[in-house]
Amino acid sequence: QVQLVESGGGLAQPGGSLRRSCAASEFFSLHAMSWARQAPGKGLEWVSGINVDGTLTYYEDSVKGRFTISKGNRKNTVHLQMNSLKPDDTGLYICNARTTNDYWGQGTQVTVSS
Repeated sequence: QVQLVESGGGLAQPGGSLRRSCAASEFFSLHAMSWARQAPGKGLEWVSGINVDGTLTYYEDSVKGRFTISKGNRKNTVHLQMNSLKPDDTGLYICNARTTNDYWGQGTQVTVSS
C-alpha cells in the first residue's frame, strides 16, 4: 500500500505560477508518478507524468511549455511547476503513483482567477 502526501497549490492569478509536490511512502515498487486534474463539470484528465528514474515525461497538450514535472532529491517525490497559469487550469489536482496498482493522493484545489 503506497500512501501519498501532497503539498502546494492554491490560488493564482492568470499568468502566475504555482508548485505542487507529492511524496510517496516508498519507491521500491514505483513505476511512475503522475498528476491528474478534474476541472469543474469535466472528467479526470492526465496532466503530466514521469517514470521512476526521471528519464521519461508526459505532458497533456494544453500544458506543454508551461508545466514542468521533475523528481525530487528523494526518488519517492515529484514536483509539478506550473507557470503561465490560465483560468482553464483550474481544477482539483491529484497525485498518482503507479506500481502494479494505482494509488491516489487526497487532491488539492488549484484556482486560477483574477
